[in-house]
Amino acid sequence: MSLKIKHQDTIASIGDTIRVHQEIVEGSSKRIQVFEGIIIAVKNRGQNKTFTVRKIGTNNIGVEKIFPVFMPSIKKIEVKRKGKVRRSKLYYLREKQGKAASRVKERKEFEQKPEPAKPEKKEAKEKLTPVSSEKKELKQKSTPANIKNKEAKEKPATANSEKNGTKKSK
Repeated sequence: MSLKIKHQDTIASIGDTIRVHQEIVEGSSKRIQVFEGIIIAVKNRGQNKTFTVRKIGTNNIGVEKIFPVFMPSIKKIEVKRKGKVRRSKLYYLREKQGKAASRVKERKEFEQKPEPAKPEKKEAKEKLTPVSSEKKELKQKSTPANIKNKEAKEKPATANSEKNGTKKSK
């Protein structure tokens, strides 16, 4: 079961709205006839691969045409709109009437925008990151609790005992 058809460089899948340009020969004159509709089915049979296109004609009459993919009279296939479907055969569209018969959600394709050039991170990291021993010192210095503890350690024990009102006796 194939969901896509490829004609020349054009890729179309089920649910897409396409225009099929077909060459019609009448006597000695040739003309191009365009058939626009939704692809409702794709059938795989190797070289005999076919796709069915359905359109709503005048007086809300549904018209379906089955085209072989490798038919030489098909000159061009244009994809007008990409459809988002969850079925491989859209035969349920046959029962719909009016606008509902051609209502298939549009598939949104996102283009990836090129990323802007970024400065090299390695150089920036080397400048900003201190040595691991320096990191530890910086972390210890920055917190208020560490600052108080450090001040207490730096002062002699006699000074602390005087503040508290206790004296050491020998």
